[in-house]
Amino acid sequence: MIQGQMIRTAAAAAAVAVAGMAPALAETVKFAHWVPPAHTLTASTIEPLQAAVEGSGLEVQVFPGGELGAGPLEQYVRVVQGVADIVWGLQGYTSSQFPLTMISELPGAKPEDMTGYDMIWNAYEAGQLAGEFPGTKPLALWLSEPNVFIMKDVDVRTPADIEGLKIRVSGSAAAAAIESLGGTPVQMPAGEIYNSLQTGLIDGVVTGASAIGDFKLDEVANSYTLNAPLGHISFYVVMNQAKYDSLPDEQKAAIDSIAGRKLSQSAEEGWYARAESVIETISGMDENTVYTLSDEERAAFEELTYPIRDEVVGNVGGEEVLATMRGE
Repeated sequence: MIQGQMIRTAAAAAAVAVAGMAPALAETVKFAHWVPPAHTLTASTIEPLQAAVEGSGLEVQVFPGGELGAGPLEQYVRVVQGVADIVWGLQGYTSSQFPLTMISELPGAKPEDMTGYDMIWNAYEAGQLAGEFPGTKPLALWLSEPNVFIMKDVDVRTPADIEGLKIRVSGSAAAAAIESLGGTPVQMPAGEIYNSLQTGLIDGVVTGASAIGDFKLDEVANSYTLNAPLGHISFYVVMNQAKYDSLPDEQKAAIDSIAGRKLSQSAEEGWYARAESVIETISGMDENTVYTLSDEERAAFEELTYPIRDEVVGNVGGEEVLATMRGE
C-alpha cells in the first residue's frame, strides 16, 4: 500500500516536471474582417503576417466575412473593445475619426514618385497621426491604386458627364471630389455596391479597379474610365494595443518584424497587382467600354478636383501633415 502510494506520488511529481518542461501553449489572436477569403486582403496582407509570426508561438486565426460582426463600419470599435485582436478596415468608413489620415486620399495629394504607404507612415512616425488610432498598434497603413469611374450605362469623358449622377464613394475625400464635379456622393460599404448599381440606386462608383474583381462589379457595370484625378482609398490593419502589450517578447518581436512599412508595402503592392489584372480582364470583354483619359481630358477634371485638396487640407489644419507625408 505504502509502496503503491510512493509510486503514485513519484508519477505525479514526474508529470508535473514534464509539464514544466513542455513549451507553453501557442497564443492565438483573432483577425477579423468583413470580405470573403478570396479577397486581395488575404494573399497581400494576412498571409505575410501569418508567415512572419510562424514559429514564435503566436497564431493568427482569421475570421472572414463578418464572422465576428457584420458591420464594416464598426471594425475599429470591434478591435478596441477586444471582440477581435486585429482588424482590417477603411479610414473612409468613419472619416471623422481620421481627418488627417484622410488627406492622403485626396486628389493630387500623393506625388507620382511616392508610395501611399510611405506617405501615411511618414506622418504617423512623425507623431502627427497617433491621435487618430487610439487604443491600437497599427500594423499596416496604405493606399489603394488610383480610383477610377465604374459606371452602368454612362460613359465618362468630361466633368459634365458626372453632373446630377449619384456616385458611390467610400469616404469624405472621394465625396468632396464628386461634389466638385457636380455629382451626388452616396457613401456605403463596398458590400452594398453590387445591388445598388444593379437596381439603379446609384449610377456609378468611385473606387480602385481591384474592387471590380473583388466584389464582382463587372457583372453590373459596363463602362470604366481610368486616369481621372480622383485620389485613392486608405486602409488600416490595427491590433489591440493591450493585447499586443500582453504578449511575450518573442511574439512581439515576430509582429514587429513585419509591422509598419514592410507589411504595408506588401498590402499596397497586392492592391496594385490585383487592379492591373482586373483592368486587363475587363478590357478584353466585348460588352465593356474601358477608356483612359488623355492628359488634356484629365486636366479638365484636375481644375475641379485639385482645389478640393487645398480646401480640405485647410479646413482640418493639415498643411504640415501633407508636407510631412510628401517628404517636404
